[in-house]
Amino acid sequence: MLYDATTRLAEAALRCRARLGGSPALRQRLLCADSPGRARIWLHAASVGELTSARVVVDALAARHPLLVTTNSETGRAMAQGWGLPARLAPLDLPGALDRFLDATEPQLALTVEGEFWPLRSRRLAERGVAQAMIGARMSERSAATWTRLPRVIRPMLGRIDALSAQDQASEARLLNLGLPARSLLPRLDLKLLAPAAEAPPPDDPLRDRTILAASTHEGEDAPILDAFARLLAHRPDLRLIVAPRHPRRAEAIAALIAARGLPFTRRSDGAAEATDGAVLLADTLGEMSCWYVRAGICLVGGSLTDHGGHTPWEPAARRCALLRGPHYANFVEAFDALQAAGAAEAVTADTLADTLARLVGQPAEARAMGTRARDVLVTRAGDPAALVARLDDLAQGRTTPDMTGG
Repeated sequence: MLYDATTRLAEAALRCRARLGGSPALRQRLLCADSPGRARIWLHAASVGELTSARVVVDALAARHPLLVTTNSETGRAMAQGWGLPARLAPLDLPGALDRFLDATEPQLALTVEGEFWPLRSRRLAERGVAQAMIGARMSERSAATWTRLPRVIRPMLGRIDALSAQDQASEARLLNLGLPARSLLPRLDLKLLAPAAEAPPPDDPLRDRTILAASTHEGEDAPILDAFARLLAHRPDLRLIVAPRHPRRAEAIAALIAARGLPFTRRSDGAAEATDGAVLLADTLGEMSCWYVRAGICLVGGSLTDHGGHTPWEPAARRCALLRGPHYANFVEAFDALQAAGAAEAVTADTLADTLARLVGQPAEARAMGTRARDVLVTRAGDPAALVARLDDLAQGRTTPDMTGG
């Protein structure tokens, strides 16, 4: 009752503000002017990151049902529109705005990516018989502790969820403890891994075997990488190196390091598309890292030789790269530990890098096997979205129990 009263007062104040020159974003979230069209599925994602992670599921559902995307950010809205989907800013958790939105859209399924819990939205959907689902659901230890103090708020919301796929085992356990019905659980999926896992890996290629990539390097990492490469060339003049800095603005400084070692090099910004034997390609452009993963059979993940926490190993794993990481990988501890346990990644330091690279380029079958194991780990951890998509399809068609006929 307190929440209802508060939201009604807040909505009255915000509508007054919108009439007196409020931003277009506020007017859209209050549904003061334009209204959305009908959609069988209302998919909500906070912003760009959440929406990107769910792309595989979004595409699968959009191919089968009228779907409307809402986000909390204008950049997220623009991204969805760029995918060719109807998109708008989400209605605020206010009674009038929600009612106007639901009157216009009449969804069968409200699907949330990762995790937002809005009491009024949850109740209004339930009152209209709209199925509710979450994918990639997250619940941190800190958030769980907060919700534990509000059981009369979180428990009813979780109890209304018809289907939920958690991002990880810990989140799943916390959600169950807070009141999620066990019957609502779907297989866990790490949404962020679905897109890399769907990438087709490049075929085996002797040229890949002798091409090394230093991906997303930071200041302090390029010099030891170049020193290691220069050592290798004394015995293997056919090797190639691609240096792709995290920030292309460092390109001039890296070019000076390369020149100081007497290494020939070309620059992507000058039009070069690949390294040549015994030379370095300085990949000093943005948005092309996937190209370099395809060209190189061995990848040193940057941000790990110096203390930057490391970058994702999953993109190179998708392309079957043998993975190397330095001593600083706090951002991806679980990922690298799993990859190393599977024999898909190795730890190096600035001092051991040259020897490790020499072994891998000298034993291409070993490097290829590492790359294959890296992709296998990725695919296993990503999971298969087919069962999840099938269950969401059931809910979107008004089937509250799974369709076992295959229809």
